[in-house]
Amino acid sequence: MDKIAVLIPCYNEEQTVEKVIRDAKNALPEAVVYVYDNNSTDRTAELAETAGAVVRHEYRQGKGNVIRRMFREIDAECYLMLDGDDTYPLDDARELVDQVLTRHADMVVGDRLSSTYFKENKRHFHNFGNSFMRWGINRLFHSDIRDIMTGYRAFSYEFVKTFPVFSQGFEIETEMTVHAVHYRMQIENVVVRYRDRPQGSVSKLNTYNDGVRVIGKMLQLYRNYKPLKFFGGIGLILFIAAFVFLIPIVNVYMKTGLVPRFPTLIVCGFMALAGIQSFFAGMILEILEAKDRRDFEQRFLYAAAQKREKAG
Repeated sequence: MDKIAVLIPCYNEEQTVEKVIRDAKNALPEAVVYVYDNNSTDRTAELAETAGAVVRHEYRQGKGNVIRRMFREIDAECYLMLDGDDTYPLDDARELVDQVLTRHADMVVGDRLSSTYFKENKRHFHNFGNSFMRWGINRLFHSDIRDIMTGYRAFSYEFVKTFPVFSQGFEIETEMTVHAVHYRMQIENVVVRYRDRPQGSVSKLNTYNDGVRVIGKMLQLYRNYKPLKFFGGIGLILFIAAFVFLIPIVNVYMKTGLVPRFPTLIVCGFMALAGIQSFFAGMILEILEAKDRRDFEQRFLYAAAQKREKAG
């Protein structure tokens, strides 16, 4: 088992990958640097190997697929993950790692948004998207995560070995964040510097397509982790809508004894029934989710025991 593993997912980063590896080795001399190449069509893998990294490959396209492969294959007491585009100066790498090794944090978030991100990043819609996701996640899950979409994070062994990776693309950061919040893991925020990509280096993030997928992932996780609130909210909306449409029918009936819009009355009845079904579906799923929490604690304890066995 490695003491510290530096994980660098890469896709066509030949311009910057060597510098990122050198910076990682200088900041954390005791660490093993792993570069996972994701079907690059340039010299990324070759240059990474020359720079002294352990190079491996993931042939399914997408950052989520790469991280799934990394987490399966590598055992370490602390994992430091960063992008291969040289946007994260590694001055703060030791602080992120120490939060895991000495303060026993499960996930450490490299917070770009509290430092230089909005000044350095020239893609204004990305700035809005990062702020929106931070607001949305913190409101929905009652958390205080300072940067949801950062690719600069540190993890404990227990986090890595109990985190089920379902995302295939850039929504993986949202999934990791919500997972840690939901299971009440120890999360720390460390303010880090950010710099824009060097000229000639191109972002792989599609502003609109990936943005829609990230928002969809946030709503999907809210449904999965907060089912009573999600389905209860739908049930409440259906009840309110049924009540609003029912009021004029009741008023006419009280005055004349007649029901002039019988089809509307039927629709109101079905909407009320659908609301009741939605509420009880949320209750059932909430019970299953509570059981999953208990099961997760057992998985987490088992991962901790595995770590002690491998480290000892």
